[in-house]
Amino acid sequence: MANIALPAVSAEGGLSRYLEEIRRFPMLEPDEEFMLAKRWREHGDREAAHRLVTSHLRLVAKIAMGYRGYGLPIGEIVSEGNVGLMQAVKRFDPDKGFRLATYAMWWIRAAIQEYILRSWSLVKMGTTANQKKLFFNLRKVKGQIAAVDEGDLRPDQVSEIATRLGVTEEDVVSMNRRLSGDASLNSPVRADGDTTSEWQDWLVDEAANQESELVRSEELDNRKRMLAEAMNVLNERERRIFTARRLEEEPLTLEQLSEEFGVSRERVRQIEVRAFEKVQRAVTQAARKLEAGASA
Repeated sequence: MANIALPAVSAEGGLSRYLEEIRRFPMLEPDEEFMLAKRWREHGDREAAHRLVTSHLRLVAKIAMGYRGYGLPIGEIVSEGNVGLMQAVKRFDPDKGFRLATYAMWWIRAAIQEYILRSWSLVKMGTTANQKKLFFNLRKVKGQIAAVDEGDLRPDQVSEIATRLGVTEEDVVSMNRRLSGDASLNSPVRADGDTTSEWQDWLVDEAANQESELVRSEELDNRKRMLAEAMNVLNERERRIFTARRLEEEPLTLEQLSEEFGVSRERVRQIEVRAFEKVQRAVTQAARKLEAGASA
């Protein structure tokens, strides 16, 4: 999989040439995608894997465009997204009922975000889940509450952002200072001849990025809604065990749950597996309905 040759954003042709090149790869019909994924998963067919990857390069480019505001070369962002796509194809199971694009977008975003966190010196310390969440959402939430003044946020703004993002007020103050207080937006990124790029040039909130944010938000809302609806198929004990074992940041052990319910650890494990299978079926059915509605 790592040896698959893919187009790259070159210095000569730039982004526009790359986009033109990847449009030549055809999109796949659901049945064709399913068969290719089966060939790769069951027989290691590299040609099938190549077609799965190349048919989704446009998805990577679309997602990568949403991360242009971090001052990093778009070619490298696209390349990291392509790495995430290949990881998704490698792990994709077509029998679960999802389309590859639905599964791959999470791998693509994760790869891009990890690259940004590794590369941008201002956020070298942003490695915890909450810090990553704050880093990638602070600017958006500040715009939503009209917190556009330079310098420190007002206490009410800090409180509002902390509540919306589920982080501490101290984290909000610290990240805001790191992102906006260490350098002026008019500071040059680099000088190249007579042309100087400033940080503010990279932080313009363009319409395309707003659309990408809306798409991401809607996708997350859809997934949350599907999971919430799927949980309704569980009884009270199944819901408690499923939540404690699969959804908590610090899952409870089988031993802890066996003591809570007065049953053996093996019985708790069986209930967990059964609950997961029920939720999985319900989410798959909901996803198929969503895809059918989107294609209608």
